[in-house]
Amino acid sequence: MKNFVNLNVNPCNMCMPMGAAGVFKGIEGTMVLMHGSQGCSTYIRRHIATHYNEPIDIASSSLNEKGTVYGGSENLKKALKNVIKLYGPKVIGVTTTCLAETIGEDIRRIIDEFFLEEKIVGVECVAVSSPGYGGSHYRGHYYTARKVLEHFAKTGGKSDKINVIVGCMSPGDIRHLKEILDLYELEYTLFPDISETLDGGYHREYDRLPEGGTPVAELKAMGKARATIEFGAMVSEADSPGEYLKAAFGVPLYRLPLPVGIEHTDQLMETLTILSGRDMPEKLEKERARFLDAMIDSHKYSAEGHLSVFGDPESVYAITALGLENGFKMCVAGSGPASEKLIPALKALETEYGTVFIKLEDTDFETIAGHVTETGTDLLVGSSDGAFMTEKYGIPLIRTGFPVHDRIGAQRKIMIGYFGSMQLLDEMTNTVLAEKHDHFRKHLFTEYGQAKEG
Repeated sequence: MKNFVNLNVNPCNMCMPMGAAGVFKGIEGTMVLMHGSQGCSTYIRRHIATHYNEPIDIASSSLNEKGTVYGGSENLKKALKNVIKLYGPKVIGVTTTCLAETIGEDIRRIIDEFFLEEKIVGVECVAVSSPGYGGSHYRGHYYTARKVLEHFAKTGGKSDKINVIVGCMSPGDIRHLKEILDLYELEYTLFPDISETLDGGYHREYDRLPEGGTPVAELKAMGKARATIEFGAMVSEADSPGEYLKAAFGVPLYRLPLPVGIEHTDQLMETLTILSGRDMPEKLEKERARFLDAMIDSHKYSAEGHLSVFGDPESVYAITALGLENGFKMCVAGSGPASEKLIPALKALETEYGTVFIKLEDTDFETIAGHVTETGTDLLVGSSDGAFMTEKYGIPLIRTGFPVHDRIGAQRKIMIGYFGSMQLLDEMTNTVLAEKHDHFRKHLFTEYGQAKEG
């Protein structure tokens, strides 16, 4: 009997170097250089630019047929030289694509040779192996963040700071998270910080390296922190940046889900209370009370919604929990990236809320769409890549996660904390109300006709 691998058609994820690029964009003064063909860097530039509505520079070593056959070290060295000359970066993040990995390029050796030959000083260069077939953009994010810390965080010690490692958050989410941390009067290093680099204001002159990002000096000191909060409950230990800091320097680790919904946001607040020694600030208490009031207001409407969620494991788990908290009937929870922890976590939600729904990982849009239509889904939450289900089946889609390339404002959207969760819940409930209003008579007569025929 043959063993067949899962065949994905229209995958519900993007490639590993996409996630790697996002992490490097969150480091101060950093330029991304992809060792591979020009098409790979163009594809990634396009997705990041249309999602964040910002100009995006990503360099390429422009591997061609000759480099593929005889090796691409000459291309990579020329690319490094040009990047240093044109951008003057503090850090160069070198990622590989499928082509470079397939021919077996030793990029660390090539980089070290170049720095020695050219006598380069004052520039750090982080190398990350990130072939598209090595994982999804989700894995690329956490794996790259870990490799960055392995490069910079070399010593332990003691400081008053905590580390905050973020995953699937928008610049708006990160700014809101900073406001929460500041209310608890905590000193922290947040990484990667795309709150300014990928959502900057208008400037008359174009800045090739936007302001913002996590400073290199703070990255180097993350092994000295007194604790780490990592928003990566679904990520493997091998890819977890927080697990590296814990193993290498003994930094205590708090791994939390995305703070979306009442229960997950409460977990964050409880953790911050422990680390700060302070009770929840009055501003956040009022936000929590407003969110609870919003849950009561919307429950009688949201209970009529049939919800399906898709995206990366962190978002799928968090938004599914929010939906169940508010009485939505869960239909499908599907993640394109694989995660050993997602399915058990979703099963725990089934037990907690006494319901059963379809749970998918390492899946594709063809599979998701089939289940969505079978289960009577009338509300979708996920990225723009699922918009074809709206076009084909008329099911409304609330756009979250990455990428959102057919709407503007994704970089400013807030869905974390009590405030962001309330905004997302309002949008979900209002979408159900609009769907009911627009199709009430159609549904009424369909159901009446079926009952009469029966």
